[in-house]
Amino acid sequence: MAVALDSTDTSHKKQVFEVRENIQSLVKTLDADLKIGLIRGAVATDVKRELKTLRTYYEFAPTWVILLISLCLGVGTMIGWKRIVVTIGEKIGKTHLTYAQGASAEICAAATIGVSTSFGLPVSTTHVLSSGIAGTMVASGGIVNLQKKTIANIGLAWLLTLPVTFFLSAVLFYFLRIIL
Repeated sequence: MAVALDSTDTSHKKQVFEVRENIQSLVKTLDADLKIGLIRGAVATDVKRELKTLRTYYEFAPTWVILLISLCLGVGTMIGWKRIVVTIGEKIGKTHLTYAQGASAEICAAATIGVSTSFGLPVSTTHVLSSGIAGTMVASGGIVNLQKKTIANIGLAWLLTLPVTFFLSAVLFYFLRIIL
């Protein structure tokens, strides 16, 4: 028997979220059991395979979303690359960035992004890289080697990123909800 659900019915939405939470709780419990060795052998292999399947029910991003984000990031980088390069490479520190500093910052950024990805934590590559460059500048000449105005502007941008994106996302959601 099919039941028609209208957009004002919130009970089905609550049920969907409850199912999602239950799946996440099950996955966490089974992960913990696997780590401490309660599940072993061939059963462990089967459980790991099933866990991977279960995660797909709540950890997903539609392909169109990934493509749209990639396109927007690519266009943004093509338009603003020079400003980014100049700010990151020349304005964080009072001295020009050396090859060793650039390599050190990139290696640290790659490691940080890799570790955060393995833990499932979101991280901004720009934030990580600019912090790495600031660290190399401090290492090469002390804290006085940083340009305080640039650091303050970057810090302000970091602080404003979250509330501004919250607001813009909410406005876009309500706009799309009205027209769709």
